[in-house]
Amino acid sequence: MTITRRQFVVGCSAAIAAMAGSRLGGMVFDDPDWSGTAHAAGSNNILVTVFLRGGCDGLSLVAPFDDPIYVARRGSLALGGALPLDVNNAGFGPTSSFGLHPGAAPLKELYDGGDLAVVHACGLDDDTRSHFDAMDYMERGTPGIKSTSSGWLTRHLQSVNAGGTLPALAAGANAPSSLLASAATVAMNSANGYQLSGPSRYSAAMLTTAEKIYAGGTAVEGAGKRTIEAIKALKSVGSYSPAVAYPSGGFAENLKIVAQMIKLELGLRVATVDLGGWDHHESQGVNETYGPFKSLATQLAAGLHAFFNDLAAFQGRLTVVVMSEFGRRLGVNASNGTDHGHGNVMLVLGGQVNGGKVYGRWPGLQDLDQDQDLRITTDYRSVLGEVVVRLLNNAKLGTVFPGLTEATYKPLGIVGTAADDPAQIDFGSGGVFLPLVGR
Repeated sequence: MTITRRQFVVGCSAAIAAMAGSRLGGMVFDDPDWSGTAHAAGSNNILVTVFLRGGCDGLSLVAPFDDPIYVARRGSLALGGALPLDVNNAGFGPTSSFGLHPGAAPLKELYDGGDLAVVHACGLDDDTRSHFDAMDYMERGTPGIKSTSSGWLTRHLQSVNAGGTLPALAAGANAPSSLLASAATVAMNSANGYQLSGPSRYSAAMLTTAEKIYAGGTAVEGAGKRTIEAIKALKSVGSYSPAVAYPSGGFAENLKIVAQMIKLELGLRVATVDLGGWDHHESQGVNETYGPFKSLATQLAAGLHAFFNDLAAFQGRLTVVVMSEFGRRLGVNASNGTDHGHGNVMLVLGGQVNGGKVYGRWPGLQDLDQDQDLRITTDYRSVLGEVVVRLLNNAKLGTVFPGLTEATYKPLGIVGTAADDPAQIDFGSGGVFLPLVGR
């Protein structure tokens, strides 16, 4: 095989663009420094977001299992064998007990150990039942607005001027919308195979040429530099040997990649992982041995348990937030599944989490949204905002979540304490955002 000089150079650029994975569809004027020399704010704490794509059924993951309304409306999908939780929250009232799905037993261990918190009746306070709209709203951090040109994690990284070789990682083939327009993100689905694509005999020369191409200080060149530095760092590392055994499957493999990058101390500050397949309109299989919901709940719980224990030395710096675009309706449908709903569950796991408690206010099942959906009593941005302010040391909530106000931001005490809040949280919108351009 022969390759021309033009093909060689184009290949370098295409490989960097593909591997950076940051979906530079929108642009943001911000400090272009990527080396970390001007890293003035933030902390060395690490946030990992896990997105359950498809609309996870929070009423099966953490169920009000003995509520008579739940039992009647859920029929064959009413959760059996629930693992009861001590909610430690008077706001949940006497009408029901709450329990984890039995497939999520490893989460019960983390909950009882004080490392895992549950937030119920929370989510995106918007009426959409569209997967794509809801995910866009949540990940861009602007409910009701899909034209926002960057993701909420991108704005956080920019507002603290995060530096380092690898400040942002998307474990998978592509970066999600929460990292939209981030020049700091590297997308990776295999640490050992992370290299420039093309003929192997040219790999060293392509890397050298790419370093020359991406020698400037623009956002695109910064993305290239980060990718090149990540490749060089990983070339000197052998195969990863985790401290604990991970379950099989792509979700666990992606968590393992994040754990490896954390242990390499490359400056990782945020990472994203997806677990899809939760859109169970038929044959949901909540109580079946090999049912699709039980299978996913088992993958989620076993993966998070292994990930957290693999990072024993980093637990004090690590926070994992699990969310989904919306919950499912209370009632079972004619196909033994559940349709798109509203209120849902979020999970927060970490060494600085005030765990062993179910947070929020339970609205009950007597008064449903549109007579079929769990009402939302906690805005998902309050949960994420509390982590951003108290653990990531970023007071610029108005920049991270435009539209969030002092009246709508209601921290629950899930992490840290109120004493960790800065003297003044900035709810004003910062930065200069350009309109979204075609991708």
